[in-house]
Amino acid sequence: MNAAQNIQSQAVPAKGASGFAAWPPLLRILTIATLIAILIGLYMGLGYAGTDVEQGDVQRIFYIHMPVFFGAFIAFGATVVGGIQYLRTRKPKWDTLALAGAEVGLALGLLNVVTGAIWARPIWNTWWTWDPRLTSAAIMCLTYAAYLMLRNGIENPEQRRRFAAVYGILAIVTVIMTLVVIRIRPDTIHPAVIGPSAQNAQGTFELEATRGVGAALGMNFPVWALLVPITLMWHRIRLQNRVDQVEAMKAEVLNQ
Repeated sequence: MNAAQNIQSQAVPAKGASGFAAWPPLLRILTIATLIAILIGLYMGLGYAGTDVEQGDVQRIFYIHMPVFFGAFIAFGATVVGGIQYLRTRKPKWDTLALAGAEVGLALGLLNVVTGAIWARPIWNTWWTWDPRLTSAAIMCLTYAAYLMLRNGIENPEQRRRFAAVYGILAIVTVIMTLVVIRIRPDTIHPAVIGPSAQNAQGTFELEATRGVGAALGMNFPVWALLVPITLMWHRIRLQNRVDQVEAMKAEVLNQ
C-alpha cells in the first residue's frame, strides 16, 4: 500500500501546478491561439463565405475536409521523422514523437473521411463509393490503425519501438498515394480543390466563383493543416511522457 501511494504521489503534480497552469507557456499560447483560430475559421466558412452556386451550403464542409487531410499528412510526416531518428539514435523521445504523429494523423484522417462522406451524400447520392481517392484514404487510415495495434501487441519496449519505427516509415507510402491517385487515375470522380479535376469529377468548384471562398479556405487551411496537428501532438507527447514516468516509477518500486 505504501509503495502504491508513493507512486501516486510522485505522478500527481503539486497543488497549484496541475492542469492548464502546468503547461509550458508556449503551449498555453499555442493552445489558446489554435482554439481562437478554429472559431474564426468556422465563422469564415459558415458565415462569411457565400453559398456555392452549384452545391449549396454542403460545399462549406470543404473548408475543413481538405485542410484536415494535409494536417494528417503533417502528423504522419512526424511519424516518419520520429522513426528515422529513433533508428539512428535509439532515443525513446523519437518513438514518442512517432506515436503522437500516428495517433493525431489517424484522428485527422478519419475526420477527413467522415466529412467527405457527409459531403458525398447530397452530391453523389451515396455516403461511400469505391472511388480510387476514397479507397486510398481508407487504406491509409487502416494502415495507421494497424500501426497502433502493432505497438500494443509487442510487450518488449525496445522491440516495439524498433518495429514501429520501420512500419511508420514505410506507411507514409499510403499517404503519398492518396495525393497522387487523383492525378493518375482518370476514372476518379473525386474533385481536385487545387488544380484541374479529372474529367469524371463530380462536385468540383472554383475558388473565385463564390464570394469569400478563397478567404475562408485560406483561413482554415493553416488552422487545420498546421496549428491543430502541432498542438495535438505536443499535448500527446506530454501525456506519453507522464505515462512513461509512471511506468518507470512502478518498475523502480517493484524492483526494490
